[in-house]
Formats: sequence, structure tokens, C-alpha cells
Amino acid sequence: MTTDPRPRPGTAADPRATRRVPAGAAVLREDVTDAIRAAVFEELAAVGFARMSIEGIARRAGVGKTAVYRRWKSKLELVLDLVSAFAAQGLPAPSTGSLYGDVRALLEVASHALRHPVASQVIPDLLVEAARHPEISDAIKTALLDGQRGIAAVIVREAVARGELPEGADADRALDLIVGPLYWRLVVVRGALPQGYLDDLAASAVAALDRS
Repeated sequence: MTTDPRPRPGTAADPRATRRVPAGAAVLREDVTDAIRAAVFEELAAVGFARMSIEGIARRAGVGKTAVYRRWKSKLELVLDLVSAFAAQGLPAPSTGSLYGDVRALLEVASHALRHPVASQVIPDLLVEAARHPEISDAIKTALLDGQRGIAAVIVREAVARGELPEGADADRALDLIVGPLYWRLVVVRGALPQGYLDDLAASAVAALDRS
């Protein structure tokens, strides 16, 4: 009686077994993940968090619902992941060599972000949902407030070192004076920015800080 020396398909001795791709690996491709994340922003802007669904996200991304659920368990978890990823990107603090220049640069960056068509819809909606979901509130605080607060702290610290602001200048107050009016104008009132508005706002913020 002879024995076939060739390994049976699927056994450990079969070289094809070592090349087998684990089930589900293709589903977690980065391009698919990126497509889903982009779809979430678009869906949030279109229908808001309350009406957003995994089905709608999957349809907009051109994938099946399973592809979404394999990455995130719920739409809340998905949104929290996106907000956290946004926070992790961070923005460098401006370093122009003057308080006015730093404040003006921060306003320029903030105005572009707040005027983005998706951000202008998503941020107000998430702020409303933050009142209902503590998790969203914490994530937004980290993404929006903590990041901007860190930038304001650098601006104030360098201005103090240059002698433009007194010791003990309050970074939180600086952030309120710099970004607060801009947020009110673009997100709450939704008004256009007149010519020279950012220049005037920067000068007003610097003057107010100098009197503090």
C-alpha cells in the first residue's frame, strides 16, 4: 500500500495554508475606513446626529452596514471617534513675533474652519447633542476647547515674555476675546464677514487684553 506524499489541502503542511488571508482582513482596509469617516461628516451635515443612521452612512460610503459595524458598534461611538481624531490632529500655535500677529493668525485659521460648509453644520448640531450625551460633551471639550485653550496659552505666554502683556494674563479670557465674537458671528448669527473684520477683531482683542 502506498501513501500519497503530497500534503492535503488546508493542512499545516500545505504551503497554501500559510498564505491564507485571515477572514475579514480586507473589510478593514484603510480606504474603506476613510470613506466611512467622510460619509459620517457628510451625513451629519445633511441630516444631523439624531436622524443619522448606520444605514445612511453605509449607503453614502458605498459599503455594506457590516463594514461600519466591524469598526464601530454604534453611531455614537463613530462620532466620538471622529471628534477624538480631529482633536489628535491639533494645530500649531502661531508664532509671528507679535501679539497682534498671533491673534490675527489664529482668527484666520478659525474663520476658515468655521466657514467650512460641513463644519458649519456639524459643530452646532453636535453642541446640541452634547447636552443629551455626556460622552459627546467630553469629546467636544477635548477637540474644540482644550486645543484652542492650549494655543491661547502659548500666545499669551509669548506675549508676556516679549513684554506685550503683564504677568498673570489670563489665557482663558484671551480665548474668549479672540474666538468668541468670531464664533458668534459665523456659527450663531451666520453672518458674512465684512472687509477688514478680522483685522478689526484682532486689534480689539489685543486692546482688551492689554487693559486686563
